[in-house]
Amino acid sequence: MGNCYSQCEETITPIHLGDAALSYQLQQQQQQQHQRQRISIQETSNHRKEHFENSAVQRSQLKEEPMKMRYNSEKRRMEVGYSPDCVEALSSSSAESMDCGEATNERRDRNDDQSYESEFPSLSNSSVAFYAKRRLSIEGLPLPGSTDSTFACLLRLRKIVKLTEQNKITKSVLIENLTYALQVVEKTYIEETKRLRDEDDELSETACSEVPDEVRNWLASTFTRNPSGGRRVAKPRFRSVVNAIRAGIVVERIYRRMSSCTCLILPPNVVLLLKSGLDEWNFNVFEFNEVSADHALKYVGFELLHKYNLISKFQIDNSRLENLLLRLEIGYGKYKNPYHNLIHASDVAQTCHVILTTSKLRDYLTDLDIFAVIYAALIHDFEHTGTTNNFHIQTQTELAMLYNDRNVLENFHVSAVFRITQESEFNIFENMPKEQYQEFRTAVIDMVLNTDMSLHFSQAKAMKNLIAIPEIIDKLKALSLLVHCADIAHPCKRWDLHRQWSFMLSEEFFRQGDREKEMGMPCSPLCDRKTVVLPQSQIGFIDFIVEPIFVVLGDMLDKMMENTVNSKEEGEESAKDKNDSPSQADSPTQESVESIEGALVPVLRPWVCHLKENKENWGKELKQLEEEKKNVAESKKSVECGDGANDEAAEEADDSNLNTADRMSDHLDSIDFIDCEGEDESDSAS
Repeated sequence: MGNCYSQCEETITPIHLGDAALSYQLQQQQQQQHQRQRISIQETSNHRKEHFENSAVQRSQLKEEPMKMRYNSEKRRMEVGYSPDCVEALSSSSAESMDCGEATNERRDRNDDQSYESEFPSLSNSSVAFYAKRRLSIEGLPLPGSTDSTFACLLRLRKIVKLTEQNKITKSVLIENLTYALQVVEKTYIEETKRLRDEDDELSETACSEVPDEVRNWLASTFTRNPSGGRRVAKPRFRSVVNAIRAGIVVERIYRRMSSCTCLILPPNVVLLLKSGLDEWNFNVFEFNEVSADHALKYVGFELLHKYNLISKFQIDNSRLENLLLRLEIGYGKYKNPYHNLIHASDVAQTCHVILTTSKLRDYLTDLDIFAVIYAALIHDFEHTGTTNNFHIQTQTELAMLYNDRNVLENFHVSAVFRITQESEFNIFENMPKEQYQEFRTAVIDMVLNTDMSLHFSQAKAMKNLIAIPEIIDKLKALSLLVHCADIAHPCKRWDLHRQWSFMLSEEFFRQGDREKEMGMPCSPLCDRKTVVLPQSQIGFIDFIVEPIFVVLGDMLDKMMENTVNSKEEGEESAKDKNDSPSQADSPTQESVESIEGALVPVLRPWVCHLKENKENWGKELKQLEEEKKNVAESKKSVECGDGANDEAAEEADDSNLNTADRMSDHLDSIDFIDCEGEDESDSAS
């Protein structure tokens, strides 16, 4: 019987054994299962306790120096942590037994891993096999501190999160990427700290009386912690409010930088020319337009707005800004003008920027003023027809009828652009407050209208009167004069640039003269290609138009800077009187040095040397033309035979000399007449 039972043991069923045997078998299985669960829980708790100790050591080492911290973290990574067998035991879903302990079933391991990942990074649970499956290099990422580094870091961190959730990244690659992210955050923090220091003076100078109680209470309740208890607390000091505002500014700037990373991408050659020449007086805009593939206005406009941080300050949408700049380029190319095109608009905007920076006038202006100057320079000749205002008035065009013969083209330029910005895809002023936008619009309109050459002498005369009196110069009039001077500043540039601009402008005038001849009208001054002498006209333009107005511009900048320095010196003297030091022997020498180092030094005027050089070069070309005429006349005389022929040649030569002399006298007389009247001017000088 016993032998039969032993041989049939594998085929015994509960029916053969009965209820007692069945209950005994189930009890043995339950005991084995409970024993396995206790071993698994004990192993998991030991690993958790060990990992808590490791994380506490890591947190204590965060106060060490960066290089020492990096060395210690690498050392701990090699010395402390799980053994490979334990890691495999925790992360594997196998039910086989391992060297470090017994394994549980697949569902229990998955639940334990999820609960463990909710408390600790999944990096500690990943096995070496999973680490080697995917490698992420940082060699192709931009350098920390560059424009795209923040966005690249954001994408990389998102990718790392997904890979760590799937346990598909090695610890070394993760540390390498986290080190890169740490460098990006550090660079961003340094930049924001520098900007914050620049704003420290503005925030600290604000008086407590300028902050209403309602605003003070709101800031205190929003950015400060409420004290515990029912004690009566005094109103918060303004210094704490300033710190709260400063912290809000930092957070907002970081958010804007993260949200505006998809900004306009500049080609490498364009970036190189902008970095090397945008701040220079003799910026070669022709070369830049060729390198940028006829997009000089787009890149110059974007770079100037970005350089003054106007895009973030006025919350300008990057896509709408790009659409508007491209629309401006299309408008400037509508009539294919040789001179009034997108290259001219870019040159005027860049010239305004150089004057603002070299004269330190930007420190005297607000962000809205700088925005208005750059914007007015970019749009001031939008969709220029290639003709003068006088041509529109004489031919009675629709524009002349619309604007009643007053500032015809200038009114059209500014009106057309503001009409375009009303469309949603071009509206860059959506986030600007209504009152601020109205102030901005008024300033831009005034600047563009004052580029009309018929207002040249009246504008110069008014500014001379303002300079002569001790009162502060009106800021809007000063900025209007600045934009007007930048509009006619090509004679103040290097000779090769000025010469190219002069030929382009004369060609545009000649095209208007050709149209006037076709219409049976008399040619406007400097518009007849058969009679105009370019060197002579440019010398007169420099002597009577450009040089006098730039003298006024330099004097205006000197006075504006003198007023700002005087106000600063008064504040410093009052502060010194309050805090007198006992050692007064060294104070007179220090004050004398400071007075010498003050802003009494005149503003730099880079245009003076170029004006002189360009006049001399035009004078040389004029002499060459006269010599060529004499040589032609002498050759004709030598070829001709007979006294009658010689007399005729002499008469012809005299007639030609008289014609040139008449043209020179007529041109100078017209300029003298304009200078004396001071009201109107020929549109040829625009």
